[in-house]
Amino acid sequence: MANRGGADCAPVVLVTGAAKRVGAAIARRLHQEGARICVHYRNAVDEAQGLAAEFERARCGSACCVAADLLAEDAVERLVHTCITHFGRLDGLVNNASSFFATPIGETTGRDWDDLVGSNLRAPFFLSQAAAPALKASGGAIVNIVDIHAERPLAGYPVYSIAKAGLAGLTRALALELAPEVRVNGVSPGAIVWPEDGQFAPDERERIVATSLLKRVGSPQDIADVVAFLLFGAPYVTGQILAVDGGRSAYL
Repeated sequence: MANRGGADCAPVVLVTGAAKRVGAAIARRLHQEGARICVHYRNAVDEAQGLAAEFERARCGSACCVAADLLAEDAVERLVHTCITHFGRLDGLVNNASSFFATPIGETTGRDWDDLVGSNLRAPFFLSQAAAPALKASGGAIVNIVDIHAERPLAGYPVYSIAKAGLAGLTRALALELAPEVRVNGVSPGAIVWPEDGQFAPDERERIVATSLLKRVGSPQDIADVVAFLLFGAPYVTGQILAVDGGRSAYL
């Protein structure tokens, strides 16, 4: 990836869903590495603007934030164009934005499908396609936030599991299509942060933690550190998906 020696040549990374939770941790970690960050958000305007302001206080000119609904037809190309126009280049793309909710068989709607597949698979594909020319020019990289349930489906969440399985396939396909200029890898989190809407009851959370080798929940920082490694510290790694799950996939 590009030289990180000065402000004008510092790499630019677009992080989707960067306003909160894992996305914010990724953005902070990459900013600490010297990157300039395009903070994408959909609805969390206060959090996104606060994060960008935090980055600007640390290094003037190192952040911008852009609102976009990634399910909208023209939003993806507009997001990439806005980022490149603002910074003049693009060196990295982190496809983090994701919908997550249960879709029981017999109750799933077309709208559910469009939301889950749209955010977890369609948007990463078209974002990567839109970003590819700039990433090829900079010798950049893409990191997709996949899920351990891409390989081992989560009961009650078939559409989400299908979408993440597609994202795993997309990661490998893009590594092939964009080589040798652009590296493409993925990170598959396990139990990192629980959904804010209470989808997992306390006893289910305990069961999940118990079925991991490290017997604890991970942190957003665990994901952020691996994303930083794949973007900045792994020049001979592409087409790979690394599980960051405390060993839980050993049980699944």
